Amino acid sequence: MKPAGPRRICPDQPEWLHGVEASRQIETRALAGQPAGTLMALAGASVARTLRAWQPHARRIDVICGPGNNGGDGLVAATELHRHLHEVGGGRVRAWLHLPAGRSLPDDAASALQRAKAAGVTVAAIEQAADGSWPWSPGADVLIDALLGLGSRPLTTGPTAAIAAALAAAPQPVLCVDTPSGLDPDTGSWPGAWPTTTGLRATLSLLTLKPGLLTGHGRDLAGDVWLDRLGIDGVGEYLASGLWGGWAPAATDKSDDPHAAHKGSYGDVAVMPGQSIREGGHGMAGAAALAARAALHAGAGRVYLGVPDSSATPEWDAAWPELMLRHPESVVEPGFLSGVTVVAGCGGGSAIAALLQPIIEHAALLVLDADGLNAVAADPALRPMLRSRGWQRTVITPHPLEAARLLGCSTQQVMADRMGAACGLARLLQVVCVLKGAGTVVAAPEGLPWINGTGNARLATAGTGDVLAGLLGAAVARRPASLLDQVRRAVHLHGRLADVWDPGAGNLTAGALAARVRPV
Repeated sequence: MKPAGPRRICPDQPEWLHGVEASRQIETRALAGQPAGTLMALAGASVARTLRAWQPHARRIDVICGPGNNGGDGLVAATELHRHLHEVGGGRVRAWLHLPAGRSLPDDAASALQRAKAAGVTVAAIEQAADGSWPWSPGADVLIDALLGLGSRPLTTGPTAAIAAALAAAPQPVLCVDTPSGLDPDTGSWPGAWPTTTGLRATLSLLTLKPGLLTGHGRDLAGDVWLDRLGIDGVGEYLASGLWGGWAPAATDKSDDPHAAHKGSYGDVAVMPGQSIREGGHGMAGAAALAARAALHAGAGRVYLGVPDSSATPEWDAAWPELMLRHPESVVEPGFLSGVTVVAGCGGGSAIAALLQPIIEHAALLVLDADGLNAVAADPALRPMLRSRGWQRTVITPHPLEAARLLGCSTQQVMADRMGAACGLARLLQVVCVLKGAGTVVAAPEGLPWINGTGNARLATAGTGDVLAGLLGAAVARRPASLLDQVRRAVHLHGRLADVWDPGAGNLTAGALAARVRPV
């Protein structure tokens, strides 16, 4: 088994994802024929190297070790770091061991404990003080979470859960070994109340990259994610459960396209109207306008925008003269629909429900968002119509609450398994599902789901989802060979624009984001 080194994963590079069961099978295969402790020695050394790369100036290091092999990885790392600090002339390493009553360390971890003590590492049992504090030093430069690792499963009560919660809320930088303790490595869910995470976070994923690190609560708890395959070749797509990342920054314009291209080469997008303010005094027409503007900037050849009433026409025409305004009745004519990509549901309110039947039946391609999804959830008759379109013609863009309505479950259930929810919706409705949120999941009825690696909380403002819908409309209107790839590229770009946003340009708003969108 050759030595390997950790590397920081990058959202522009594709990675295979492996869940717990697959990771255990890969680990079993890697251990076959190897001397005892080989994999643990490699893992612990990799943890030590990652810590030195991530926090090179750390001199007071506390390692919290659990009762399994993850704890053994931590003990090996503690030994390596203790020797390194001795060589550079200063510092200290302490290992804290959590060993519940009746438990004993596995053989490899027990050997690692003996070697740590022999090397001079201070090892003590974890005991919570009467005031609720924990024994690891509040003055530590960094903590290493080697409590549970791949064995993490939602914890609710008991000492192990309390230690995991304390690590999640620790103010110090925390390097997690394989998986932040308490986080479900398959789903990215966290049980109970969400901890206030204030310190820097990083995670070294060993052998395989776990999907839970990249979606849901994993985005915050895992922090900067590193990967070390520990010299194991041939992991790749073997038993993979998903994909992550994979595109360099998108093109900024059409200048590399054929000179003979014309507006008809890029497809037509028709955005259905948002709700007029005359409807109960709650106007949402701006949502549709944002989607239309995004489609324009994303390179659609022509963009039609449905307007909810004639009184709005002069104002909108003056603001965005490139948009071709239409009354809803003209947009839903079958002959028109058959030649366009329709974006429906952005701020549509209850009125969109009456328009959905002809849209679903006749639209060449369809991006269904927000109120369009709510209408489908409320009207079972629309579901078979949607399924009959085929998934290579339809994209849905739910947030977790909309997904829950479509699945007939709670938002908490969706968040407990975001990949499962996205895949379930894709199969149920025979669509490409874009489940928005931290680590947006894109799933089709066939193939592996994909988790987006870009985006941040700058997108947490009204209208950014409408911008995504318009961007998706333009991306698929080009009739690509792979609609699924175009959807992934659009989602990736949407998040990346938030990642590279210049704070000096002001707060990210949906209108400003729409103006920054580019073709994919």
